[in-house]
Amino acid sequence: MTTVRKTLFELAEIVGGKVIGDGNAEIWKVASIEEAGTGDITFLANPRYASHLKSCKASGVILAAGAAPAPPASGRGYLEAADPYLAFAKVLALINPPRRYNAGVSPLASVHPTAKLGDGVTAFPFVYISEGVSVGRGTVLFPGVFLGEGVSVGAACVMHPNVTVREQCRIGDRVILHAGVVVGADGFGFAGAGEIRVKIPQVGIVEIGDDVEIGANSTIDRATLGKTVIGRGTKIDNLVQIAHNVVVGERSIIAAQAGVAGSTRIGNDVILAGQAGVVNHISIGDGAKVGPKSGIARPVAPGAVVSGALEAGPHQEWIKVMALVPRLPELWNTVRHIKRRLDPKSQGGKKGVKGHARRQRNR
Repeated sequence: MTTVRKTLFELAEIVGGKVIGDGNAEIWKVASIEEAGTGDITFLANPRYASHLKSCKASGVILAAGAAPAPPASGRGYLEAADPYLAFAKVLALINPPRRYNAGVSPLASVHPTAKLGDGVTAFPFVYISEGVSVGRGTVLFPGVFLGEGVSVGAACVMHPNVTVREQCRIGDRVILHAGVVVGADGFGFAGAGEIRVKIPQVGIVEIGDDVEIGANSTIDRATLGKTVIGRGTKIDNLVQIAHNVVVGERSIIAAQAGVAGSTRIGNDVILAGQAGVVNHISIGDGAKVGPKSGIARPVAPGAVVSGALEAGPHQEWIKVMALVPRLPELWNTVRHIKRRLDPKSQGGKKGVKGHARRQRNR
């Protein structure tokens, strides 16, 4: 692989930053702030690591605007950026560009005669491409990828080992599916009670927009009817479950082990933190943020920031507790007021007791 070399001045121009110190320092590697040496660039976004700057031997350090020490260490330059983490991501992608594949279709791949493969498609051994599949230009399919009947995959996608895309599902351009992702498994739908469990046929599809990335072993279930949708630019972490007929908007972030139940609507630019759980048939508005391990049982307004979950227990008790939760501030104020009146040692207690005694005498 060709090594990319840039001066700090050149990198600053690319990321829209400002150089303090030696802008001619040449950069060709990226490393952590503890391990960086000559030729490396690193970054400091968290002030907790500022002490590492004294011993850091990197040729360049990306910092927040106005955070560069003065004067800079000899032979070192600082690159100040409005968003140092974003600037670092751009530099990292520039110096370590993704590997390009153009290996063609392996003779050990199974490709149905009716499948249509665009120019530059790479299909490694043991890829299975079913009847009526279309794969866009430059897409890479690693070993073990399965594309079911009628699947459509866009251009410049990457599907890592053992990805499964079930029949009729549609994948946009520049989508990355990491190892073990399953798109289009049957939604969890059964009718009946007691000894009767009748499977409800899941005849819909999954539609994934452009520039989506889905982490390893995550699952996106097909719709019962219609489609499950993952909007353009959304990023999904490992081990996430998206149920049937869920619609996720654009540019949303869903962290590891989150689960979204059926027919829920998630807006644009929403963040679901790790292990968040969302019940079915509700909506989460644009720009909302849900904290880790939160249980979302009711709609979330646009822009709201919510978190919190209760330990599981008997359902009727849980309902009673949930009914009391909105009244907790009022109840606490009442308890604090009573305590002040009755406890002489508490703040305002003596005054409260004496006042109470006077009122009793005046009756």
